[in-house]
Amino acid sequence: MKDLRPSVFKESGRSYADKRLWVQIILFLIVFIVIYLLEAVIPSLVAMPFMREAMKEHGYLDEIGKFSFASSFRLSEDIMAKPKVMIVSLICTVFGTLASIIYCRTIEMRHVRSMGAKKKGLFRSYFFGLAIGIVLMTAITMLTVVTKANSIALCSSINYRLILLYLLGFFIQGMSEEFIFRGYLMTTVGGSHHSAVAVGISSFAFGMAHIANPGMNPLAMFNLILFGVFAGYFVILTDNIWGACAMHSVWNFLQGNFYGINVSGSAETESVFRCTQESSHGFLTGGKFGIEGSIFTTFVLAAALTVVFIRIRRSPVYSEAEDKPITVKYDTED
Repeated sequence: MKDLRPSVFKESGRSYADKRLWVQIILFLIVFIVIYLLEAVIPSLVAMPFMREAMKEHGYLDEIGKFSFASSFRLSEDIMAKPKVMIVSLICTVFGTLASIIYCRTIEMRHVRSMGAKKKGLFRSYFFGLAIGIVLMTAITMLTVVTKANSIALCSSINYRLILLYLLGFFIQGMSEEFIFRGYLMTTVGGSHHSAVAVGISSFAFGMAHIANPGMNPLAMFNLILFGVFAGYFVILTDNIWGACAMHSVWNFLQGNFYGINVSGSAETESVFRCTQESSHGFLTGGKFGIEGSIFTTFVLAAALTVVFIRIRRSPVYSEAEDKPITVKYDTED
């Protein structure tokens, strides 16, 4: 397989980033933990009154011995589903975007354009990504409905103001995950290693970041990694991150707040439609994890990835690729 060298990889390769793969992975884990803590502070403060109220309601405050890890996990799931907590959590993912940019600029000493954050073609790429995300999630949802794995109905009462807040939150959240896993990790690895290694490691990390989500199962994990592979090669094809950000954001928003499906195991939220699981087969519906754990998601993502590969083969990034070791130049010039 040819080593694809988009400009984001070339520019990253001229940075001060350590070129040893194991060091890059360890540094990413440290940065990811810091991001996780930053993103959790404000939502935790917002959730505290709800947690105290829930503990009091279940008698945990009177008999603290009854409060176990399992009960804590159950209460946390219920509290995270509350619109006030969930929307704040989504908005606070902006710290992930900021932290990944600050790390790349101050530690690796590289320009944000090496993360794919380019001004040229920003709006065109973003709207193209929105269209891709809408087509993919709609296709997956309709396949589950046509095969009668799910049914779908218009909600009788729709809180459009709340849905708009979720839209804002998911636009921030989708961008954050793309900057962390594709803009930072993938381009750092891709700057000094084969493009397939960069896409593979960033996609695996993306999947593992969701491993504790409710309802996680092997197919759901595979689909998350497959989504990461698709997003990674989409960034390589477009040579910027904006299309992937838009695609990721609208994928999550349509899933949760338009079609009314659990997003990566999260609880149901306010939506325009409501999808109900009719089949007892989890590999069709995705079970508790939601439609991302469905075989239909596998089929649609595989088809989309095939199209991206075809487009890459016709693009300059493929014709300019060379099957030879990467020569890294240390140059901090922006």
